[in-house]
Amino acid sequence: MSDHTYKLIELVGSSPNGVEDAVNSALSKANSSISNMRWFEVCDIRGNIESGEVDHWQVTVKVGFTLKEE
Repeated sequence: MSDHTYKLIELVGSSPNGVEDAVNSALSKANSSISNMRWFEVCDIRGNIESGEVDHWQVTVKVGFTLKEE
């Protein structure tokens, strides 16, 4: 493994379609402004209930990305 320095951020993604879609939503949005994302960790899963059923998912992820070398 190379000698990298990483920065860690926390994101929350949401989706009515499930946990995986919520994670992908967060990563996709972050990808437009954050370079060199390398890994993620799911930290928390929540949901909204409507009429006794899951209506919406929220997933908190920590995302690590490498900092630019100077």
